[in-house]
This record gives sequence, structure tokens and C-alpha cells, in this order.
Amino acid sequence: MKKIRMSDFGFRIWLCCYAATLAVATAAWAHEARPAYLEIKEIAPGRFNVLWRTPVLSGMRLPVALKLPDDLQNVQDPTVEELADSLVERRWIDAGPHGLAGRRIEFAGLQLTITDVLVRVDMLDGRTSTTIARPSQPWVEIAAAQTWLGVAGTYIVQGIRHILFGVDHMLFVLGLLLIVADRWMLLKTVTAFTVAHSITLAIATLGYAAVPVLPLNAAIALSILFLGPEIVRSWRGETSFTIRHPWVVAFVFGLIHGFGFASALTSAGLPRHELPLALLSFNLGVEVGQVSFVLLVLALERSFRQLEIRWPRWVAALPGYAVGSLGAFWTIQRVAILVGK
Repeated sequence: MKKIRMSDFGFRIWLCCYAATLAVATAAWAHEARPAYLEIKEIAPGRFNVLWRTPVLSGMRLPVALKLPDDLQNVQDPTVEELADSLVERRWIDAGPHGLAGRRIEFAGLQLTITDVLVRVDMLDGRTSTTIARPSQPWVEIAAAQTWLGVAGTYIVQGIRHILFGVDHMLFVLGLLLIVADRWMLLKTVTAFTVAHSITLAIATLGYAAVPVLPLNAAIALSILFLGPEIVRSWRGETSFTIRHPWVVAFVFGLIHGFGFASALTSAGLPRHELPLALLSFNLGVEVGQVSFVLLVLALERSFRQLEIRWPRWVAALPGYAVGSLGAFWTIQRVAILVGK
């Protein structure tokens, strides 16, 4: 059997391990990286409207519960609204004469997930704050107002986490990397994907267009499935439109993935006046995460070129088949969910 160098094997086997990790992570919650959202708005001294939104995927609600301070009182019974991609709970509370300043709000179960909770607080005197609760610290304290830099930083971090934990988006980028033959074409391909998803991210976030969540998830899975055969074809020395012009395919499917990125913001129900800053910062975070992933892969590829150990060729083909197999699994799963609704 023909052998290949460790430079090829090491790079591809690392990609295969990454793909396998994605498969395990997504078996339970393919989009768990979508954040939950808590909005607290003061409507009278010491009285607040509370909106608590948790993502739902495949009928599974994110296993995180909102825990307000025990001494708060409900002004009226909470209401729950079930949407296609989330559950929305609304309540009206009385926090007493001292309000919520310095009070801690907890998110039970958050430490067992890989997602975040985006927390927005609007006070009656005009003070606002936007913070993130993470699995490592599943609570927030109501504090003073934030500067615009603080708000931007919050959304940049959220964008980075969304792309790095958005396993289907990352697997698509991984598939593109396995097809692209040279650095110049890689630059064109990544740029095309960036431009495309930035366009639809902006369109969807600003409310000019919307795509239903279930068909969108199925389309994203189909884009990954599409790359599987193209990867194998490129390794066999064959050619196709995708192999000759991967940047075109990256642009077309990037438009679809952009709507997926937008769901992380639009499903949160953020205040309209904060959307432009949120959009810019979140998109910047997505790009930082995406470029970091590409640079990591390139760095690993270069480091593996220094090794000369030989391995069977079939092992090096595993990542391409893993991309196609996961794409097929997600496509079947999401189409079945779509048809079953």
C-alpha cells in the first residue's frame, strides 16, 4: 500500500479528530452555543419587566433555569410563549424600595452547558448594562451603567464564542480548507465567505429579511454535506466547479450561514437601538474566531511538515469522509424535524 508523509497524515488526522469531537458535541445539542437572553427593564421605582428567553432545538429546551432573589415578588403571574426556536417567559416583579442594585441573579444548570446567557438591564434613570453569564460563572450582579466600549466588548466575545462553538459553521470552514489548494485561493475563499455571511447577518439582524429556523438549519447541514464528495474528488485528483472556484461556493453558502449567525442576535430580542453596535461587534467577534481557527489549522499544517513518519493513505482520507458523513447525518436529522412539524 502506498504511504504518505507525516506532514499530510498529521494535519489530516488532527482535522479528523476535530470532526469527531464535533460529532460527539452535536449529538445532544447541535446549536447549544446560541445564548439564552435575559432582559430586565425598570418601569417604575423598584418595579421591573423581566423577559427570559431560552433556545429550543429539536424540541429540547436549553437546561438552564432563571433564579431571581428569593425576596422579589411577582406583581402578576408569569406568562410563557412557545416560539419555533425558543421559549419566552415574561414576568413583572417588585424588588422593593432598594431595587436590584447589587443583587445577584443566578442561572441554575448553566455550568453544565457550553453556552452563555446575555443579560440586558435598563434602569428608569437611563442607566443600561449588557453582560454575559458563562458556565464558569453562572450568575450576574446588577451594576451601574456600561460604556459603549463595554457593550461592544460583550458582543465581540459573544461572536467569538458563537463561531467557535457553532460546530456546523466550523465544520463548513473545515471542509473549505480541505478543498482549497493554495494560499491565494484560500484568501479569496475565506474573504468570500466573510463578505457573504456579513451581508445576510446585517440584513437579518436589522429586520429586512428573515428565514425560518428549521429550514435554515437544514440548509446549513446540506452545505456541509455538499462539501463531502467535493473533498474526496479533490483528493483523487479530479476537478469540478467547486474545486476550481471554491470562493464562489463559499460566497453562496456564506449567505445561508449568515442567517444562522443572525439567529444568535435576533432570537435574543435585543432592543432596536442597540442592534447596530451589537451587529458590528458580534460580526467582528465572528471574524476573529473564524480567522483564529484558519490560522490554527495553517500553523498545524506547517508544523506537521517537519515530520517524516509514514502512514497508510486511508487514514488521511478520514476527515473528508467525516465531513460528508456528519453533513449527511445533520441533513437527515434536520429535514426529519422539519417534515415532522
